[in-house]
Amino acid sequence: MDEMEEELKCPVCGSFFREPIILPCSHNICLACARNILVQTPDAESPQSSRASGSGVSDYDYLDLDKMSLYSEADSGYGSYGGFVSAPTTPCQKSPNGVRVFPPTVPPPPQAQHHLLPHTGVLPPVPRNSCLTCPQCHRSLTLDDRGLRGFPKNRVLEGVVDRYQQSKAAALKCQLCEKSPREATVMCEQCDVFYCDPCRLRCHPPRGPLAKHRLVPPAQGRISRRTSPRKISTCTEHELENLSMYCVQCKTPVCYQCLEDGKHSTHEVKALGAMWKLHKGQLSQALNVLSDRATEAKEFLVQLRNMVQHIQENGVEFEACLVAQCDALIEALNRRKAQLLSRVTKEHEHKLSVVRDQISHCTVKLRQTTGLMEYCLEVIKENDPSGFLQISDALIRRVHMTENQWGKGSLTPRMSSDFDLTLDSGPLLQTIHQLDFVQMKVPAAPILQLEECCTQTNSATLSWKQPPLSTIAVDGYILELDDGNGGQFREVYVGTEMICTVDGLHFNSTYKSRVKAFNSSGVGQYSKTLVMQTSEIAWFTFDPASAHPDIILSNDNLTVTCNSYDDRVVMGNTGFSRGVHYWEMTIDRYDNHPDPAFGIARADVMKDVMLGKDDKAWAMYVDNNRSWFMHNNSHTNRRYGECLQSDRCLMHVLKLDNIIGRRQSMTSLPMRLTDGGISKGATVGVLLDFSRGILLFLINDEQQGPVAFNTLEGMYYPAISLNRNVQVTLHSGLPIPDFYTPGESEAAGSVC
Repeated sequence: MDEMEEELKCPVCGSFFREPIILPCSHNICLACARNILVQTPDAESPQSSRASGSGVSDYDYLDLDKMSLYSEADSGYGSYGGFVSAPTTPCQKSPNGVRVFPPTVPPPPQAQHHLLPHTGVLPPVPRNSCLTCPQCHRSLTLDDRGLRGFPKNRVLEGVVDRYQQSKAAALKCQLCEKSPREATVMCEQCDVFYCDPCRLRCHPPRGPLAKHRLVPPAQGRISRRTSPRKISTCTEHELENLSMYCVQCKTPVCYQCLEDGKHSTHEVKALGAMWKLHKGQLSQALNVLSDRATEAKEFLVQLRNMVQHIQENGVEFEACLVAQCDALIEALNRRKAQLLSRVTKEHEHKLSVVRDQISHCTVKLRQTTGLMEYCLEVIKENDPSGFLQISDALIRRVHMTENQWGKGSLTPRMSSDFDLTLDSGPLLQTIHQLDFVQMKVPAAPILQLEECCTQTNSATLSWKQPPLSTIAVDGYILELDDGNGGQFREVYVGTEMICTVDGLHFNSTYKSRVKAFNSSGVGQYSKTLVMQTSEIAWFTFDPASAHPDIILSNDNLTVTCNSYDDRVVMGNTGFSRGVHYWEMTIDRYDNHPDPAFGIARADVMKDVMLGKDDKAWAMYVDNNRSWFMHNNSHTNRRYGECLQSDRCLMHVLKLDNIIGRRQSMTSLPMRLTDGGISKGATVGVLLDFSRGILLFLINDEQQGPVAFNTLEGMYYPAISLNRNVQVTLHSGLPIPDFYTPGESEAAGSVC
């Protein structure tokens, strides 16, 4: 109940409500606080209001400047809450427009300050033309002659405040303890006594007549004990009349006197008790909705608190990871630093070695040169010509030879003192400056938008989106579907779009689909698996894209004819590879006894010859008398064979015929030819059963011979070949004929 405390405090004084009244704006305020924030309008004269301020602007000037704000209900200005004890010439500090507060003509007695002394029940007179501004919505309200008595008292709020204050009181003591009463644990509603546990066991045992007494917690018992009978409210305009009706238009309780001579006489009224129950029900319903929202808010707060913990844990982990990465970079830089220092040391030692070798070499040569020079000087000092001439030539050659040794380059340093190495740190510094966080996580699992996912015939459309709070970059998505039979998933789409339509699925199949996102870091988790059901019955039309140029289509590609005398092929726009499918074609025009062919074909069938002439088609061609089955230019006639290839087909024909339910004498099979071709208005049916891998044909609901073809596997398209003498209309999406039961055991042997 602690959260409710703010609802029980007056917005003016901040304390619990005392004698709260209901303002027309539905807000509550203490009665005494309402008197303290009254504002007198400029229509009334008073000695205090005629005094001018030091600046030469009167009090009425201030009020005139704000007259519109004072009387406008939509205005945001409001009066002072300072009370009548403030100086009348001081502009209000709480009002944005400087409205002044005037004290009443008769100053309120000290008892009016109800938060200091108990309320006396006698209201001081209210100044004439007073105005009250709601402290919450700032709506200005003008009082009538009744003053504050014109506002109804909120007895419900007063009772709630009283019960709340009682619940906050000290714990109740046991009433039967003789010394040092212990804290009461229960209260008996019948005995009206508070008991502690020992006294309850001793004085109120749960047996005999006392077993029927109702024991409640002390707090509940205290409230029920102190709850007084519901007071009967009286009318604010007719104080002697009880409120017994409810005005629907004014939304307020009224008395019978108000209905007879008051302003509610023409209004719709209802019984007070009925409206009380109705509004209680409405409030309960609204509280249920609000309770759900509060529950969601609590769960959301738990989620946010968990997020705080996760953020803290992830932050510590991320900081540790960042420090480790930076330390690794520093370690790599230190290793490179050591390598570079090693190169500098080698270069330094190499330079020193070269220079020292040159110093040693020059020192030896200089010593030899100096010795030769000193020796020659001593020889020059000799006075013996013959002796001098004996060695002078040799000395001259030695001096020239030594001088040549000091030729060009010998006195030039072999090594520079500068280091010809420059560390190229620019790219690394630029890389360090560009060092930043990049998205290194895989994307989150996408969310399938179920409201946009659907199937149509044998196509499925799927739509997805990223989670709302996901900020991870996505490079694309991968959509996967199974084979419609509980098999392995396979990729059907890879791209950046978030909606995809998959065509060419099997009819009457249940597909599972899922999607995942990927980026440069890898592939994320799969979304939830969505199960989708394709259409049970195949609806299709003729496909203009696959038709021969001589084919003429109309009626939304359901009616076909040809402008050539040669046979031309057109296929359906839907292929089949699973299930049982049946369609029919009505002969709209049949002239000069042509031979149209009906059946199935591969996608690459020849379009300029009769259907069945190549190995890509399986067909029945028919004239006005009989029909033949044909595949790869081999055929039989329609009624139980007359097989033109092998007599072995007779046994197989009979076996399949027994499966269908038609038994004929074997001796009559090869010879019996029954009339029954096609004409205008005839219907040709094609039944394709992949569960048994067979193809059947019907004319006017009569099966044509045995099973036409078996061991059919793969993808086949409905097909027809015709010339200009025939016009046919397609009827797809038909139920399986009644005579045929799918799933029967397949017959063995070959069929033409």
